[in-house]
Amino acid sequence: MKILAITACPTGIAHTYMAAENLERTGKKLGHEIKVETQGAMGIENELTPADIEGAQALIIASEIPVQGRDRFQGIPQVLEVPVQLAIKNPAEIFSRLRT
Repeated sequence: MKILAITACPTGIAHTYMAAENLERTGKKLGHEIKVETQGAMGIENELTPADIEGAQALIIASEIPVQGRDRFQGIPQVLEVPVQLAIKNPAEIFSRLRT
């Protein structure tokens, strides 16, 4: 499954990157194609491009703050919003919530 994710927290430092790393690692381990954009103190990093977005089957938003540029993701069939802490502590649970 082609999955996109965005991670963001109020300070945009440690938790943003820990969540991104855990989602990437778990997604790949489960056999998914995944790319994660981070939004935080450094701005948007690893920005999801139109090519990344095309054909995506799911979007995971692990955030405690409003996500920038949400309009880019219109048409993605599944959008799952979760707390950043869940992406850090139990990313497998997030993937289990997705319809495959």
